[in-house]
Amino acid sequence: MKTIHMIGNAHIDPVWLWRWQEGFQEVKSTFQSALDRLDEYDDFVFTSSSAQYYSWIEKSCPEIFEKIRRRVSEGRWVLCGGWWVQPDCNIPGGESFARQALISQNYFLEKFGVTAKVGYNVDSFGHSGMLPQILKKSGMDAYVFMRPMAEEKTLPGNTFIWESDDGSQVLAYRLSYSYCTFKNLEEHIDRCSGEFSGPANEIMCFYGVGNHGGGPTIENLETIKKLRKKYAEEGIELALSDPQTFFNSIQKCKDRLPVVHSDLLNHSVGCYSVESEIKRLNRKAENALLSAEKYCVLSNVIGTGRYFSGFDTAWKDVLFNQFHDTLAGTAIREAYFDARNMYGEAISIASQNQNNALQSISFGINIERGDGVYPVVVFNPHSWAVESEVEIENSFSAIAEDLNKLAVTDSNGEKVLSQQITTVAKVPGRKRIVFNAAMPPLGYTLYKIQGIREELSYATMKASDNTLENDFIRVEVDSVSGGLRSVFDIKAGVDVFSGSAAVPVVIEDHSDTWSHGIFKFDKNCGNFEPVSFKLIETGTVKSSIRVISRYGDSTITQIFSLNSGRKEIFVDVRVDWREKFKCLKLEFPVAVGSPVATYETPFGNIVRATDGNEEPMQNWLDVTGTGANGGNSLYGVSILNDCKYGADVNQNVIRLTVLRSPVYAYHNPFKLGDDPDEYEYIDQGIQDFKYVIVPHQGSWKDAETIQKGMELNQPLTAVVESFHNGNLPASDSMIHISEPNIIMSAFKKAEKSDDYILRLYETYGLKTLAKVGLPKLSRIFSIEMGPYEIKTILIPADPEKEIRETDLIEL
Repeated sequence: MKTIHMIGNAHIDPVWLWRWQEGFQEVKSTFQSALDRLDEYDDFVFTSSSAQYYSWIEKSCPEIFEKIRRRVSEGRWVLCGGWWVQPDCNIPGGESFARQALISQNYFLEKFGVTAKVGYNVDSFGHSGMLPQILKKSGMDAYVFMRPMAEEKTLPGNTFIWESDDGSQVLAYRLSYSYCTFKNLEEHIDRCSGEFSGPANEIMCFYGVGNHGGGPTIENLETIKKLRKKYAEEGIELALSDPQTFFNSIQKCKDRLPVVHSDLLNHSVGCYSVESEIKRLNRKAENALLSAEKYCVLSNVIGTGRYFSGFDTAWKDVLFNQFHDTLAGTAIREAYFDARNMYGEAISIASQNQNNALQSISFGINIERGDGVYPVVVFNPHSWAVESEVEIENSFSAIAEDLNKLAVTDSNGEKVLSQQITTVAKVPGRKRIVFNAAMPPLGYTLYKIQGIREELSYATMKASDNTLENDFIRVEVDSVSGGLRSVFDIKAGVDVFSGSAAVPVVIEDHSDTWSHGIFKFDKNCGNFEPVSFKLIETGTVKSSIRVISRYGDSTITQIFSLNSGRKEIFVDVRVDWREKFKCLKLEFPVAVGSPVATYETPFGNIVRATDGNEEPMQNWLDVTGTGANGGNSLYGVSILNDCKYGADVNQNVIRLTVLRSPVYAYHNPFKLGDDPDEYEYIDQGIQDFKYVIVPHQGSWKDAETIQKGMELNQPLTAVVESFHNGNLPASDSMIHISEPNIIMSAFKKAEKSDDYILRLYETYGLKTLAKVGLPKLSRIFSIEMGPYEIKTILIPADPEKEIRETDLIEL
């Protein structure tokens, strides 16, 4: 006997063609309707995901919430998903997926006494290949999705085992055709009945009015009742069921199911890049919260303050706005006003907590008085030592006027390279200085800025209006393309690029907001023309050239900077975009043969084809190959970014996708009218972002690309201090990890105690035994990490209690 598991659900988009307030209301009406169906049909089972919805109901409709609790306890209302919403499953960082589960599973357990057992993202536009491990370590052994569809990705069957790089496996099921129905249920069941394949004689068929909610109707349930006899005659049972029951039923044939080891991509590739502001706010909020949490732990442990206020609210703001239509950029324009406010709240909470923590630490340092001296405490949020530039702008009013130059000394009194640069504030009396800081892992160091009469005699970099050069790299800008005509690796004797790099390329893009049916953006239709080259900074630490280029009514400004002692090229970009139905990319032709393209993914990385298809990424992507300048050794380039998520690699050419400008919430096959002024276009106006070009010998691992990407997104922070007595030393550190491939993802307060949570993950695909030292907690322990494994360590605040491994949801 075959079984079609009829899954009564109501797909609810809390935000899409409406704002969240309307989504809130649709949740109320849908849940009330589901309760009515449960009263009317004794065998009906309702399935619903998204802890956010239940939180809304709990606060606004307590009587509905109590009825839901009773139905959950009976097993007739089934909680799925275990996440706050159904998010985009490519763009959020790994730690955001962990928080989706942490906050939501704990909410379900607290309010309903159960956790979700099945991951559930039926409408998301693709799924990162590391999700099986995240699901498994969040208490979920199975996963339901629909996209990519069969025409977008071939799978060995709709039911399979999905495996991530660490070896974690979950049962997975791809829905056929749709996750909701309106008046075509009989036809939908008939189509699904043709999907039996493989060893499982079980399939799922979702029904119920969706998108704007609604859920299963009386007509739906009567149709199922009517069809049962017909299908029974064909040897098929129509069972009112739920996803957990379905997955339990196929356990018997699990050993015969095919294994899929890959990302589940690609659907709607335009979503990786459209609506740039929401992408920028997401990246900024994620990193602001992670940095603040780490600094709050540091402040708590060294005893100068206890600051953990509002993180739950902030994370919920971030998680809600990672909903797939919001973060993907496919909602209406007005929805992004609300998202901006929520992300702003999250960033504000993070910045207040971080400032409180850092100020309390810096005020606890013993800083001896010095005439004409400004103490500055620099903080590093990472689990490795960082050498980077720090910029400070201040009035420095205590420095005598005749001491018109500035110098910097470290905590040992040794002078460090520094340089005065152009101020942001255009008023008299302000000075800005950049200096090289060497920072211990998750710690701080005291530096002192003081006045001197003459500039210190350090060697300056070579620089002009079109060239920059330090001991490692020589850069020449291109008067034709506005990019870089030449980048030469001096130590390796290698031309990094085979042609002009960092070139802005305009691409024709008449696809809809999602880019349905599109897999690549490759129809070049124009180029920016440079109109200005200017050397705007030069000195011992930093030299910068500003290049301004124009295309039509649009302008792009790129400021290329070299720093002393660094091979990387740092680029600050401002785009003023006025084009419609076009895409903007930056092009980098890496001078290697046999190129291999590696993209960072949440908690991992993946090698993808160099076929020019649009792909998602996190902080970086890399192309490495052989044959640079005729040699046989490995050479490559990593491109880091602070808020971009889409790119393609065509053979050896990296193209970073900057923006797209379709109409808001425009979905084929809707036909737009002839009047272009009738519509609102996305990504119009000014946007700023940063990227870094990292040429390297050897692989991206040798270049420490992962660490550099995180340093760009969680930079060092400086606090200008005063003189005071204190108990803290001039420099201190919270953590030491012996192996470079073991990265700290989070260090935070535990959810339900005053203990601490340290999350680590392995990045090189290597089984690794690492030693972790936490000197301020008097802890040293060894930890064995499998390839690409994520481990969550609970560290009791009581030093007498042993540390232990826990899961992502800390249960």
